[in-house]
This record gives sequence, structure tokens and C-alpha cells, in this order.
Amino acid sequence: MTPSEPAEARTQEPTAAPGGGRSAARADGRSGQTATLAEIAREAGVSAPTVSKVLNGRADVAPGTRGRVEELLRAHGYRRRRAEAARSPLIDLVFHELESAWAMEVIRGVENVARDAGLSVVLSESAGRLTPGRSWADQVAARRPHGVVLVLSGLDESQRALLTSRSIPFVVMDPAGDPGADVPSIGATNWQGGLAATRHLVELGHRRIGAISGPPQMMCSRARMDGYRAALETAGLPVDPALIMTGDFHHETGYRLGRELLGRPDRPTAVFAGNDLQALGCYEAARELGLRVPEDVSLVGFDDLPVARWVGPPLTTVRQPLTEMAEAAARLVLELGRAPAVESPTATRVELATSLVVRASTGAPAVP
Repeated sequence: MTPSEPAEARTQEPTAAPGGGRSAARADGRSGQTATLAEIAREAGVSAPTVSKVLNGRADVAPGTRGRVEELLRAHGYRRRRAEAARSPLIDLVFHELESAWAMEVIRGVENVARDAGLSVVLSESAGRLTPGRSWADQVAARRPHGVVLVLSGLDESQRALLTSRSIPFVVMDPAGDPGADVPSIGATNWQGGLAATRHLVELGHRRIGAISGPPQMMCSRARMDGYRAALETAGLPVDPALIMTGDFHHETGYRLGRELLGRPDRPTAVFAGNDLQALGCYEAARELGLRVPEDVSLVGFDDLPVARWVGPPLTTVRQPLTEMAEAAARLVLELGRAPAVESPTATRVELATSLVVRASTGAPAVP
């Protein structure tokens, strides 16, 4: 390679350099200041073949050693050219949980884009953790996919550094927390959705409106509840903490918290659930308590899963364009993979619009 050409990942060892070391060119192209791999190995306290493995994207290096070597390689200006031929025809799709119809809508969107691009999709689950396990990044580095889409998940610093060093782009869809200013992400207008759902109930005449949120550590859940509060405050209604329950986006929790809310003597006349699964849990709770939907209690969900239109009565909900969000995330990660490597890529944050879908689960409150 020439001094002006960035180091490219390859399977063979770099060529021998005068003086017994092995060399690779600096990304800045400054002649006479190139550290050999042997020098980097001595500084890192490892062998030259280990440095070569890290440089070439091999997975059989301990995470701590890799991190130390990666830092030195970056300090000396080593970087790789994006190489389409070296990539596997894959997109990695990572969920924090993979167990609901919600996930199926996301899978459908990513597969739509992957199929058109002649790629396949690899599914991973982080077992409820908001970052994948320690070995996951090593496996991705070994696969060399075209890109990674993470759903309600994120990456820790070492995982991000590893993928970046291998020129494997990644995009976060519906990030659980703040993904960082330099992380591309796709989301939805969750605050606006929570506002629209609650405002609909207020306009129907409801004054005691309960809510079952999602996990408080998830950014989308907090935004929906902020929209709920904003709608009440705008209407001059109090935000009663006793009517707000903390859920986890699961059907069973919607049922349990729905029974608690609707079993009270001063029960709310309407409930905004943070997602459709929790709203469906509330349906079950209402039936067990002898309450009719919407005559005795109005229910609103969030997501507009296919099942929402088939339950009885059909569920009023906020449509989150899950398939379109997943398609946008997959297209973005492929675009990032085709873009030239740069030192500080411009982060992209895209939010797709939500919309209220009014069905038969909401109506005016019963007259006392």
C-alpha cells in the first residue's frame, strides 16, 4: 500500500518493512512517521501477529487486548478502506426482546429492504438487556455484514469502537436511551402520539384518564407519557400520579395494572396504554371486572399492530409506522456502508410521524 492509502483489512500479513518490523501506512499519509506493527505490538505488550489480527478484523483476540491495540492503531492513524467484496451478504438485526407481533413488523421492514438489495437478515436477541452481550460484537466482526440495525438497544463504547474499526455501519431504531450525537437513529413522534391519544379522550369528555406507561428507562416511553401530561395540562386537567402506572410493554402487565386501575371505587373512565399489548391486557381486566368497552371504560393503545383491528371492539390506537421505520433504518445502514470512510461522520436522526386511528374502543363517558 502507498503512504497516502489507508490500511485495508485483508487476510494476509502486512509486508515486511526494513529494519525487521512490519508496516502499514498512516491514514494521514505523512511519510517518515509510520509506526511499524512491531513497534505498536511492543507498546501494547502483545505480539506482532496479535496486532495484525486486530488490524485485519480477526475475532480470536481477547476484548481487553483488542481494545488496547485498537486505541494504539487509532492513535497512529491506521484505518481501513470500506471493501464491499469482503462483506458478507447480510444485515444484522438485533432486538432487546424478540417475542411479540411488534417485532414481526420490524423484521418485515428490514427484510423488505434486504431482499431488494440481495441480502439476508441475521436475527439476534440480547435477552432483555439494552446492549448486546460481550461476545456479540466479536461475532459480528467475524461475519462482516453490510450493517447492523439495533432495535430498542444500543452499543457500549467498546462495541461501537470495534464495529467502527471494521467499517461496519450501525443504526439504532427506536433507541431506548439517548444514543449519542454521533449515532444514526430512526424513531417516531412519540410525544405527539401521546398527546393525540390523550387529547382524543379529553375531547370525548373524559376527565379521569389513567395511563399505563412503558419502562421508564426507554426514551419512547417517557416521550409518550410526556405527551399524555401535556394534553391534560393544556385542557386544564390535573395530572394525578395515582392514575399513572409504570408498565413494561407486556400484555401480562397491562392486565395486572388494568385490574388495579379499573378495580378502584374511583376508577378512571378512560385509560391510555403505552402500547397495544398493554391495552389488550386492559381489555381482559375490564371483562373480568364486568366493565364494557367503551360504555364503561374507553381504551387507547399505541403501535397499531394488526391485531388492534380484530379485537372486539376494535382498538383505538396511535399508529407507529413500524415497518416503515424498519425500512428506513435498513436503507440508512446500507447508505452508510456505501459512503466514503470519514473521520467524523454526520449523525442522522429521523423521526417518522405517528397518527391517531380512531376505532370502537373509545366513546363518551357514561352519564352518572
